[in-house]
Order: sequence, then structure tokens, then C-alpha cells
Amino acid sequence: MRALLYATLIALICSLAGTPLAVRFFTRRGWGQEIREDGPKTHLVKRGTPTMGGAVIVLATLVAYFVTKLVTAKAPTSSALLVLFLMTGLGAVGFVDDFIKIYRRRSLGLRAKAKLVGQSAVTLVFAVLVLHFPNSAGLTPASEHVSFLRDIGWLSLGPALFVVWSYVMVAGWSNAVNLTDGQDGLATGASVMAFAAYLVIGLWQYGQNCAASPGKGCYEVRDPLDLTIVAASVMGACFGFLWWNAAPAKIIMGDTGSLALGGVFAGLAICTRTELLALIIGGLFLMELLSVVIQVGSFKLRRGKRVFKMAPIHHTFELMDWPEINITIRFWIIGGLCFALGLGVFYGGFKASG
Repeated sequence: MRALLYATLIALICSLAGTPLAVRFFTRRGWGQEIREDGPKTHLVKRGTPTMGGAVIVLATLVAYFVTKLVTAKAPTSSALLVLFLMTGLGAVGFVDDFIKIYRRRSLGLRAKAKLVGQSAVTLVFAVLVLHFPNSAGLTPASEHVSFLRDIGWLSLGPALFVVWSYVMVAGWSNAVNLTDGQDGLATGASVMAFAAYLVIGLWQYGQNCAASPGKGCYEVRDPLDLTIVAASVMGACFGFLWWNAAPAKIIMGDTGSLALGGVFAGLAICTRTELLALIIGGLFLMELLSVVIQVGSFKLRRGKRVFKMAPIHHTFELMDWPEINITIRFWIIGGLCFALGLGVFYGGFKASG
């Protein structure tokens, strides 16, 4: 499993060394973060912090993956390339969004329709292609079935509904990570744990793959080891970035990073056939997303009444005068519990099926 070590270390080094270069580059050009006026007043001191740091995460991941393939003399697989395409495409949409915020000096970037078109185009290409490229066993990178620990045999969507389902997943996880990225290091640290979970899952699926170890509890996943290399690359990149993104942050990942990380998380869930399990692994991201959904729903249905002081929910604790670092660490603990529970459910499912 040297490839996993190579991918993790290369991504870590690229991100750790590349982030301060990005900080200096963005600072010289005045590419700093704009802050919401209606947000916590403690965030006003962050105005001007270099943003678009997610570009470092994306580049470090790509470098780590392709250098690992070169060093190990192994060809890239369709599954990994499609997941990386999804990450890079959504990262590009986020980069445009971040750049418009900087250029126009406002906290809102792309208009909602333009952002939706960009996200939809990338997701559509991914969802169509991921059902192609069968291997010698006839397995494609994804299947038309909804999955939990593996494909749910009776729950087949068909090609059209699969595209819709993929869009819901990609849009949902991208927005969830984006909403979580509201405090220094919060989304980055949570992402390290989420992708560490997929490293373990992919490695286990590789060892229990139906092609190599046929049996009742085996996994029909097209390229489990290569998907594990992708997860290791993203995890290493997030680790290196966290060194500079932890409070007080020297740089912010912006939509460039949050959309990319949400996209690659959704892509890994789809290609490892663990779409519903991702709801447990990414429980922290889901909690942040649901807090916004509940807040907006309550405001519209209950004539302006709110459930939380402010959404996403981490802002509520800020308005309760919790120190930002305390909120971040406690939310990381929640992310760690989701990591452990997700892996526990995954392993329990394997034992039960075996």
C-alpha cells in the first residue's frame, strides 16, 4: 500500500509548502475575504484575509494523485479520474465565485442562476460518464442503484433518475461543506476526518473486492484502491492546509475549496456505493445544512419566526459568546463521532452480510 503513503505525503507537503506561497501571492494583489455585515461582529477582523485557498487543496490533490500514479507505474482509472473531474470542475465554479467577490468587493459572488448553471453542467457530465467505462467484469464506476453499505438491489433508479439523484447529492454536499466553512479550520478539520473514513472504506473494499475475494459479503466496486488514493490525496491536502487555516487563519479556502471538497465527497460516496452511509460520515456537514433549511423554512412558514439566533448553527453559538476556537473544537468532536459511527456501521454491515 505504498501508493497510499505516497499520495498522502505528497499532498501534505504540496499543501503545507504551497499555502504560504498562496498567502503571499494573494496578499500582494489584495485578494482578501469580504465579510457579511449581518454576521457575528467578531468576524469583522477577518476582512481582508486572503481567500481562494481552496485552489491549493485542489492542486495538491491533483499533483499527489498523478505523481503517485507515475511513481507506481500504474495507469489512472476511470473512477478516480471522474471523481477528480468533479472536484476540479466544482472548484473552478467556486474560484469564479470567489474572484467576483474580490473584484467587486462584496460578500456575494456569482448570481444564483449562474452558479447553478456551472454546478449543474459539471454534475451532469459526471453523472452521465460515471455510468460508462465498464471494466472486464462489466462494472462501471457507479451504478443506477441507490446504495447504503453497498448497492440496494431492489432500488434501481434508471439513467434519468440517477442523474437527478447525483445532482441532489453533489449540490447537497457542496452546499453543506460551504455552509460549514464559516469558522477558521472548521470545514478543513472536519474534511480530514471525512476523507480518512473513505480511505479506510476504500482500503477495506479493495481487500474484500468480489473480483479478488468472491463471497457473500464482498464489494462490487470498480476501482476501490484508486478511489482510496484519491481519498488519501484529499486528506493529505486538507491536513497541510489546516496548518495555515487553523485559528487565527492565515488564509481561507473560500468557495473554491468548499465546493470542491463537497464534490469529491459526493463523488467518493457514489463510486464506493455508500451514498446513504455518507449521511452518517458527513453528519457534521449535514447538521450545518439542516440548520439552514430549518431556519429558512421556519422564517417562511411561521411569518418571520426563527428557530436559531443565526444559521448555519455554528453562528448561533458565536452569538451566545462562545469563543470561536471552542466551537471549532467541539464541532470537530462531533465530526469525529460521525467518523467513528460511520465506520462502525460499515464494518457491522460487512460482518452481518458475511
